[in-house]
Amino acid sequence: MEYFLQQLINGITLGSIYGLIAIGYTMVYGIIGMINFAHGDVFMVGSFISLIVFVALGLSAASGIGSVALGILAALLVSMLLTSVWGWTIERIAYRPLRGSFRLAPLITAIGMSIVLQNFVQISQGARVKPLEPLVSGGYAIMGTGASLVQVSNMQILIVVVTVVLMIGFTMLISKTSLGRAQRACEQDRRMAALLGIDVDRTISLTFVMGAALAAVAGTMFVLYYGVIDFFIGFVAGVKAFTAAVLGGIGSLPGAMLGGLLIGLIETFWSGYFTVEYKDVAAFSILAIVLIFMPSGLLGRPEIEKV
Repeated sequence: MEYFLQQLINGITLGSIYGLIAIGYTMVYGIIGMINFAHGDVFMVGSFISLIVFVALGLSAASGIGSVALGILAALLVSMLLTSVWGWTIERIAYRPLRGSFRLAPLITAIGMSIVLQNFVQISQGARVKPLEPLVSGGYAIMGTGASLVQVSNMQILIVVVTVVLMIGFTMLISKTSLGRAQRACEQDRRMAALLGIDVDRTISLTFVMGAALAAVAGTMFVLYYGVIDFFIGFVAGVKAFTAAVLGGIGSLPGAMLGGLLIGLIETFWSGYFTVEYKDVAAFSILAIVLIFMPSGLLGRPEIEKV
């Protein structure tokens, strides 16, 4: 029982990170119906920017709670700002000029942007793994003793709290603000939204910016939690977050978070009870099974073809 609870905590933490990345995928798809395959590498860039900020500030676990908290806040702000610029650039270069072309063209350019980001980070930061010493330490024991001790770390609490706050915030933004109404209008019919006075180009650009900012938050949480990153983490995390978005229902914000949590739990429990080498096989197998019986995902809506 203790081992199960510990794996549950670990799975929710990992799933929260996947969910934050998956929201970026599902927001872009919901409006323009295309997958931004460079999104995972935006997450990777965000993690590197945060690492650079932490190193530049000279933070360590001995810096004190106040200094560490301010450092994390500074890393989040800088990372969100710079990755938002990347998100805007990707939309402006890889998507907007090809919006009216056949659907495969933006996909190819997005993959090209992904390769550009990977190689840019590899050249500028090196191909070696970049470590970061733990900045957020400590935690709480829930139950058990010794080897069967169940505990939740402060870092895990931070990740879950940040994820919940952002999820609530973005849900309110989409449902209550003028930008959210514009996004929902563009999702239903971009041409009609433009006729009604909505700046479609601006709305789509802001959607890319918001998705990139969420990826930056996920990147910061990732480097704080695992303490090690490299230029290739964006591809792996991006594929899994895309899988989470499809599993939950591509285009659904709650579905993206639900899918992220499920992928995180599947990976963690499979690694804990079976062989770790096949954890990705398990996740993709569950995805295939769900899509066979629920083609739109768990919370997705069936796509209605306009005629």
